[in-house]
Amino acid sequence: MRITFCLTDTNPLPWLQGFQAAFPDAVIEEWARGSTPADYAVVWAPPQQLFDEQTALKGVFNIGAGVDALAKLRLAANVPVVRLDDAGMSVQMAEYVCHAVIRHFREFDGYEADAAAGKWSYRKPRSREDFPVGVMGLGVLGERVSRALTQFEFPVLGWSRSAKAVEGVRCFSGSDGLNDFLAATRILVCLLPLTPETENILNRDTLSRLLPGGYVVNVARGGHLIDEDMIALIDSGRLAGATLDVFRTEPLPAAHPFWKHPKITVTPHTSARTLRDESIAQIAGKIRALEGGADIGNLPGVVDRKKGY
Repeated sequence: MRITFCLTDTNPLPWLQGFQAAFPDAVIEEWARGSTPADYAVVWAPPQQLFDEQTALKGVFNIGAGVDALAKLRLAANVPVVRLDDAGMSVQMAEYVCHAVIRHFREFDGYEADAAAGKWSYRKPRSREDFPVGVMGLGVLGERVSRALTQFEFPVLGWSRSAKAVEGVRCFSGSDGLNDFLAATRILVCLLPLTPETENILNRDTLSRLLPGGYVVNVARGGHLIDEDMIALIDSGRLAGATLDVFRTEPLPAAHPFWKHPKITVTPHTSARTLRDESIAQIAGKIRALEGGADIGNLPGVVDRKKGY
């Protein structure tokens, strides 16, 4: 068996070593132009040339949950694309989102500013009932985040393309349910996959439908948000602010207004980092299943190429 790696902006050596330990008898190598045909590819943001040359692949494994970079490329229709379905990311995402929601709800950002100015301040406690949290996207990560938020007794809503049921979460689905979902939400968390249907979904119209004083937490992709629309709504007072971990251009350009906006918190795409050892174990297990004759349709994380996730 031969496995090829193409990990843009990622040191491949620890990955190569980890997979060699998992498959001692396999040929594990970093992809280069003209590489020997491989059985499987492990990738992150690979170039089109890899797929133009590697025409014998039995599977492509993405080392992240989002596959929007692969969706832009031409892959043979019969080659399954498999994403990470957790690998330690869901608990990180739950931590990040709960922190962002609680920081806003408890006004810790205001206390931080006051402390920096040497000011001892007091703010009247808020009611959780007045801060329903809506989670857009109820996949593996979205469901874990939703369940975590319920532990803090926030009213939690969820919206997804198709109908889902999550205990303790009021669920909406489809285009017919989107407006009702937004109208009942004050803190909006975006965990959607980036597809042609969801690109620019966080815009002036949708964000204006939130309850007054809405707050945005985007931990999905920068392409979901129209930056100028959100800034205008914050500056007008329609939105209270935002916590953003993903951006259209990364790293975020130094001149971007997000950096200095007093009501926007920026973090460097760190809400849920890929954990190498957990990812290697998950991918290796799936490769073993395929080599053992498993039905690809029963493998967790297989991407529906038509839906884009």
